[in-house]
Amino acid sequence: MKAAALMLLCLLSTAALALEPGDRLAPWTLLDQHDVPYTLSEQTRVLLVARDMDGAKLVNAALEGKPKGYLEQRQAIFLADVSRMPRVIATLFALPKMRDYSYRILLDRDARIAPRYPAGEGEVLWLQLKGGKLVEQKVFKEAGTLEQALAAELP
Repeated sequence: MKAAALMLLCLLSTAALALEPGDRLAPWTLLDQHDVPYTLSEQTRVLLVARDMDGAKLVNAALEGKPKGYLEQRQAIFLADVSRMPRVIATLFALPKMRDYSYRILLDRDARIAPRYPAGEGEVLWLQLKGGKLVEQKVFKEAGTLEQALAAELP
């Protein structure tokens, strides 16, 4: 009985966090891989969210070979939840590698922002925004389809 009540509570809390078209995303500020702050604004058109390393690898594969500023041209940003990565690994290996990427990665080091967005394991959540409000959301599980969607996303 307690297990059923706990499961119901978890389902209700997940439903309360679900985003619906028309919802305004609360602004937040995070540092990128170069420790430069970025604040979510009404000009952002696409928010890509990866909650794990496999999701981040999809974004990396989709952006491989793209010029610097590719995401910015599309008014898109990439948010990576790196909170589960051990700090020593992040500091010694992951962050130095991320600094070589041609695109900006907003790092959620404390799982403060990423849990607001329902991205699953091994996937990338695409939030289409207009004026800070959610228009639609998509999920990508393949780099090729993500790459095609980004190529089509010019303002």
